[in-house]
Amino acid sequence: MAEADPGGAAGTPVPEVTVSDAADLDARLRAATAPFVVRGLVKDWPLVVAGRRSAREARAYIAAHARPVPFAVSVGTSESDGRLFYDDAMGMNFRMMQAKLPAIFAKIDAFEGQAGAPPIYLGSVDLHDFFTGLHEANHVDLGQRMALASIWIGTRTRIAAHNDLPANLACVAAGRRRFTLFPREQFRNLYLGPVDNTPAGRAISMVDFHAPDFAAYPRFATALAHAQVAELAAGDALYIPPMWWHHVEGLDAFNVLINYWWRDAPSWLGQPQDALNHALLAIRDLPADQKAHWRDMFDHYVFGNDEAVVAHIPEAARSVLAPLTPQSAGRLRAFLLRQLSK
Repeated sequence: MAEADPGGAAGTPVPEVTVSDAADLDARLRAATAPFVVRGLVKDWPLVVAGRRSAREARAYIAAHARPVPFAVSVGTSESDGRLFYDDAMGMNFRMMQAKLPAIFAKIDAFEGQAGAPPIYLGSVDLHDFFTGLHEANHVDLGQRMALASIWIGTRTRIAAHNDLPANLACVAAGRRRFTLFPREQFRNLYLGPVDNTPAGRAISMVDFHAPDFAAYPRFATALAHAQVAELAAGDALYIPPMWWHHVEGLDAFNVLINYWWRDAPSWLGQPQDALNHALLAIRDLPADQKAHWRDMFDHYVFGNDEAVVAHIPEAARSVLAPLTPQSAGRLRAFLLRQLSK
């Protein structure tokens, strides 16, 4: 097994840009086809200011805005070196628990400074559902985007490379984070795990970025040749385009990130991952000649989708073959649910 630098996988630096105001950021986000870093984008957030004083002050600031409800928290093992991943039996190497935020922070306080402390991680916590006033005091102006705002809180952690359907603006509010990013097409070289048994709903790379086994995963060397790396301090932000793969490390004893997800496509469209899962169920194990036919059908109706597909059908009768609307998408969704329930 070849050992990598324990500081993380190699890669070229993500390009950095400066933005003058919300309109400038909006323009850059609209034009972007690759990741970029904005240093100091959120440096004036009250949470960032509190975190610069100390990790405990950051926790106190967050706790003061938390609603008195249970939070889902992942607790790993001291042997995991912060890596939240599978165990040897392809279960998870962490436990999911629920507790109110002050109790979770009390555990982080108790473990602070201890060697081998288990990783504690709260992932993708909705800012509006679980906090009062935190978003209002600490947010990025994203114009007309209907963005989902989430907070990620944890000790030193390593989150395996995965991708997300929406665009993502990730803002470090406390601690430091390292992102290792890969273009969409590198998925074959990242050796993805199961699509249904996952740590957090998305297929992840099976490669340990701190100790990659190039004998077991030889194409990972090709992925690394296309990798981009960004190390962010509190106040910095990173834009991750839709479907780009990213491995995320919390580098300090306490780390906080607030991110924004949004889709440029209408919210009433379905989830492509659901279509892939259904294709695994319905198409993948067909005889080869039938699979070839369905590949042609997908090319014709989905990936080609030009005027020739529907030119012979009266315009008023094209139904879901016409550009989808909220109404026709709703009918199609209801039809699919009826079919899947049979």
